[in-house]
Amino acid sequence: MIEASLQRNEVRGRWQAVCRREDLVPNSGVVAWVSNIQVALFYLKGEEGDQLFAVQNHDPLAQANVIGRGIVGHLGGNLVIASPLYKQHYRLEDGSCLEYPEQKLRVWPVRLQGDVVEVGVE
Repeated sequence: MIEASLQRNEVRGRWQAVCRREDLVPNSGVVAWVSNIQVALFYLKGEEGDQLFAVQNHDPLAQANVIGRGIVGHLGGNLVIASPLYKQHYRLEDGSCLEYPEQKLRVWPVRLQGDVVEVGVE
């Protein structure tokens, strides 16, 4: 899990600084703390340009904090993360599970402010 190199996860307005761009691993996941919740950050570099997603790290089916270790891919026209345990697929855009519609990951707004990654907080 990322121990942010920022001052105690500084909160500015409704955005919490969680790490720096250099902490992200392109086309893979890393995990950071956001308001005492593990959040998996996915920084995707591709033909569509750079994309950044923030979803809960807790897999509701496996009951384990593993989503950040999942495999990113495309399935049925959806950009997804495959859980490393039971291999179910969650849409990165809205957290919905393709195989089990009753399962869903929480998602957060996320942005880059210069080289700082910020996650929207309530």
